[in-house]
Amino acid sequence: MSNNPRVGFISLGCPKALVDSERILTQLRMEGYDVVSTYQDADVVVVNTCGFIDSAKAESLEVIGEAIKENGKVIVTGCMGVEEGNIRNVHPSVLAVTGPQQYEQVVNAVHQVVPPRQDHNPLIDLVPPQGIKLTPRHYAYLKISEGCNHSCSFCIIPSMRGKLVSRPVGDVLDEAQRLVKSGVKELLVISQDTSAYGVDVKYRTGFWNGAPVKTRMTELCEALSSLGVWVRLHYVYPYPHVDELIPLMAAGKILPYLDIPFQHASPKVLKSMKRPAFEDKTLARIKNWRVICPDLIIRSTFIVGFPGETEEDFQYLLDWLSEAQLDRVGCFQYSPVEGAPANDLDLDIVPDDIKQDRWDRFMAHQQAISAARLQMKIGKDIEVLIDEVDEQGAVGRCFFDAPEIDGNVFIATDKDIKPGDKIMCRVTDADEYDLWAEVI
Repeated sequence: MSNNPRVGFISLGCPKALVDSERILTQLRMEGYDVVSTYQDADVVVVNTCGFIDSAKAESLEVIGEAIKENGKVIVTGCMGVEEGNIRNVHPSVLAVTGPQQYEQVVNAVHQVVPPRQDHNPLIDLVPPQGIKLTPRHYAYLKISEGCNHSCSFCIIPSMRGKLVSRPVGDVLDEAQRLVKSGVKELLVISQDTSAYGVDVKYRTGFWNGAPVKTRMTELCEALSSLGVWVRLHYVYPYPHVDELIPLMAAGKILPYLDIPFQHASPKVLKSMKRPAFEDKTLARIKNWRVICPDLIIRSTFIVGFPGETEEDFQYLLDWLSEAQLDRVGCFQYSPVEGAPANDLDLDIVPDDIKQDRWDRFMAHQQAISAARLQMKIGKDIEVLIDEVDEQGAVGRCFFDAPEIDGNVFIATDKDIKPGDKIMCRVTDADEYDLWAEVI
């Protein structure tokens, strides 16, 4: 083992937190720290926490406790870091607590515990140009902004991560280009509100490779399409300008995949949630998008059991799903979050047994829709990005599927293929979530 100082790192929560972890690790590697995978080998452990809902906070506190027990020297960062008092009440021995995006403070805290080597030369001891990645080398998350300008009543993200701050478009595209040159085949564009990119800087014009590019979603996607890799959009609110992206998808410039967090369909519930950019014309827009781009895949998430949700509201949601025919859907039972405005709403609380019943009915209803839509793919030819290969064959994803959250494509083959390969396959079978295919 080298004489370099050693850091253990645990990253919890969403892809946005994962990108934060990658930035911190890249800085530490530049300064000569080794990243190790066991508590025993680490001189200090950093835990990047999630603080979005109570179950995530409980997991974060549990992991911090495990790190303290196994190592003793623990630094806490991430979304739950804004509640330093709550963390120290449970774990008074943590060495430092910082909030999300506070990269310098995390690195400085590591310096305090384990100083960097003085003889390390970052100009000679190079880090890979794409930085340290926690995802497989063939896909990467590309964060385009921090924070959020919305005030959804169930959410505390703006209080944790602040208002919208868009990254300069040239910086985003430079990072994307470095990732592609390092072997990345799929870029997953993420932020709290991807469609709002550039609003805070009034869509300022930046420059990339000597050419002007507006700090705006459409122009960013046009530029990313020139890199020749899959570009997948996450957390897209259905603002009017999202319509401009559909022709890019139809032309094959970016993947025909939209991740739109609708959260509900009942106008009354949406009003209580203070959801932005939702209107009665959403179903008509979805139908129009599919006319322009028939291959379009729409994924979404929903919340059942929000305060004040009646059986009539829930039935409205099921009927809406039947009309919308969304492809990939997740559902959560409403869980109160400390500090969220929804806690102060003068609305009836939905009992836990009714929440569970509605979740079960929602999942069964959507499962039937998803299964029917996947059955329509049988016999079609698709391009598959390979994620894993073992003795059974290969597991990959086509454009329908984002990593970790959507389905897989299972391929029985003895051909010499490896993770990161893109291969053409024909779909032979499907269930509610996954596809089976053969190499063409």
